Amino acid sequence: MATLTVPQSVPSASEDCEQLRKAFAGWGTNEALIISILAHRNAAQRKAIQETYQQAYGEDLLKALDKELSSDFERIVVLWTLVPAERDAFLANEATKMLTKSNWVIMEIGCGRSSYDLFLVRQAYHARFKRSLEEDIAYHTSGDFRKLLVPLVSAFRYEGPEVNMTLARKEAKILHEKICEKAYSDDEIIRIITTRSKPQLNATFNHYNNEFGNAINKDLKANPEDEFLKLLRAAIKCLTCPEKYFEKVLRLAINKLGTDEWALTRVVATRAEVDMQRIKEEYHRRNSVPLDRAIAGDTSGDYEKMLLALIGHGNA
Repeated sequence: MATLTVPQSVPSASEDCEQLRKAFAGWGTNEALIISILAHRNAAQRKAIQETYQQAYGEDLLKALDKELSSDFERIVVLWTLVPAERDAFLANEATKMLTKSNWVIMEIGCGRSSYDLFLVRQAYHARFKRSLEEDIAYHTSGDFRKLLVPLVSAFRYEGPEVNMTLARKEAKILHEKICEKAYSDDEIIRIITTRSKPQLNATFNHYNNEFGNAINKDLKANPEDEFLKLLRAAIKCLTCPEKYFEKVLRLAINKLGTDEWALTRVVATRAEVDMQRIKEEYHRRNSVPLDRAIAGDTSGDYEKMLLALIGHGNA
């Protein structure tokens, strides 16, 4: 359930490029015009705009946006304009860098995308950085984090609805045994979480709950401060209930002392074409405040307008 709104009659890519060129012309940038175009075009349309802009003006649209805009507004516009696979490749690469290192972003990409989408991310990463996503993550992580993250981004999970209940019972038992032994990074735990389909994992975790009396994530809270266990719990939530995972990321980003704009920008840019409607409903249910009101209360200016447009706010 996406929140992106695309007009019924969309101008041609050439017309959009002419309007964007006008927005960049003169002394001041026309941010409202940029939002009115880019925040209301789907991935295929944005790709066509990028290609047409390059052909018409001999300039990369992303570089033009980078030059004309600044701060959080620039980041949301540039991230959004990228097609999803290229955006994820950029975010994953950024997550391996010293100053912007984030195991959470890598986990999100590994768990929050379909198998085919993740395959496209790996292709885009190859093309842009001349290295594989797996080799960069392996190089920039270590220990249990490497053991979990590399197979998460390498996976090509089965995407169908079929579930093997005998296997679910068997693997729930294996998970319980390993967790009781506190062997949280055991090969069997990693194998199950990084290879099984999402419906199969849901069946396994439901059986775990029914058979052993606790949700698996509750049993993985033995040490609430353990960073690897936090990441493992988040991976399980992102795989099996993405709207709850992303609601929490947004809640923490907005409720922080000083908004975490990077997290807010990332979630809106990556989920507006996927399941932002469900995330909004979960946010409202959990916080008794609509997400658009929370964002409006915590951000301002063109950055706020772009975010609200992408989450389908009526007046944006």
